[in-house]
Amino acid sequence: MPRSRYKALVDTFAADIRDGRLAPGTRLPTHRHLAATHGLALVTASRVYAELEQMGLVSGETGRGTFVRETSLPPDLGVDQQVVAAGMADLNFNYPALPGQADLLRSGLRQLALSGDLEALLRYQPHAGRAHERACIARHLLGCGLEVNPEQVLIVSGAQHGLAVVLMALLQPGDVIAVDALTYSGFKVLAEALRLEMLPIPVTPHGPDLGALQRLCRSRPVRAVYSMPTLHNPLGWVMSLEQREQLVSIARTHNLHLIEDAAYAFLADDAPPPLAQLAPERTLYVSGLSKNIATGLRVGFIAAPPHQVAALERSIRATTWNTPGVMTAIACAWIEDGTVERLEAEKRADAQARQAIAREVLAGMPCVTHPTSYFLWLPLADDARAEQIAAALMREQVAVSTAQPFATTSHVPRALRLALGSVDLDTLRAALAKVRWVVQAYS
Repeated sequence: MPRSRYKALVDTFAADIRDGRLAPGTRLPTHRHLAATHGLALVTASRVYAELEQMGLVSGETGRGTFVRETSLPPDLGVDQQVVAAGMADLNFNYPALPGQADLLRSGLRQLALSGDLEALLRYQPHAGRAHERACIARHLLGCGLEVNPEQVLIVSGAQHGLAVVLMALLQPGDVIAVDALTYSGFKVLAEALRLEMLPIPVTPHGPDLGALQRLCRSRPVRAVYSMPTLHNPLGWVMSLEQREQLVSIARTHNLHLIEDAAYAFLADDAPPPLAQLAPERTLYVSGLSKNIATGLRVGFIAAPPHQVAALERSIRATTWNTPGVMTAIACAWIEDGTVERLEAEKRADAQARQAIAREVLAGMPCVTHPTSYFLWLPLADDARAEQIAAALMREQVAVSTAQPFATTSHVPRALRLALGSVDLDTLRAALAKVRWVVQAYS
């Protein structure tokens, strides 16, 4: 087919979709039917749909066909769309805050202003942080079940920066990293930006399919595994000690780096030891204070094997040079005086209350979650279309995320991810009632 005719067909479909002549959810002709109707080769018909999919206008679903996307939604809703319109109930992002946290900041700033160390905070800091602050974080990690020397701690600008530092220090473009088939959307964005190949690990109700990971490691040159063993985002699981030991055994057998994301781990009581405690020689433990204190406090930390500290320091130098001294000083003061520990306990209770509301409002729906997490996963019926439901909820002033930002497989599950921590309890109850009504209306 001449290039002009091929492009004309793509342009016709695109115009019909954008102008509403092909409504969201419309099933397009099969590749064979399109080829027969327009006198095309089958491979050319496939190219037409592939180009439309690259434009974000259609989505192909294995065994079901090709469907028109809901174009009123951003293609990566849940990653790029952090700011919602005024009056919108945000069940898309979690920025949990408790009453009185602004007063905590005022008090912390006053105390810092009276300290004798202000001038030092205005200068460049050591790349990994000042020695007494690294020691403070090491003491904090003891409460997380992880015993490390202060020299193994590196202070970074939030957990997302910590993940970036780890990947830059350990991996090269083209390297293969195993990740859960549903995983933290921010890690996906980071791995794609660094041109890493993400190899999906199938998921089970209780954790990653470690047998499948073992088989992947035998067939592909896997360099690392990215894992959230304690309060997985978005599925909420807490891996058992037996699962953690099996993962460590696989990592040792195949000489893998283990990247442990513990951003939400503080919400789970009595979790088994971190991977970094079980395999300290190969695990890089990454966390921060965004969820347990506030998202605006961009202070995070890495606990690493001693032989990897120098490479991580170089990555910090290449990205931010050092964590801002003022922010780190406030964070460490709150660790030392017990504020962080108190906030964590209060947020566990707050998350539990929000999950209770969700169980009540969404009773009978197949929610996947943890009793003290700030999010839940809501699978949809086989014939439901997540994009349509998300768009309908947006019209009802409720922002949610589809499964798209979290999926590392070509097949994207039909599901919604609901963040529970960013609105007051009354707003949460009303927003979840709208979720129930819209999901039922479109199923």
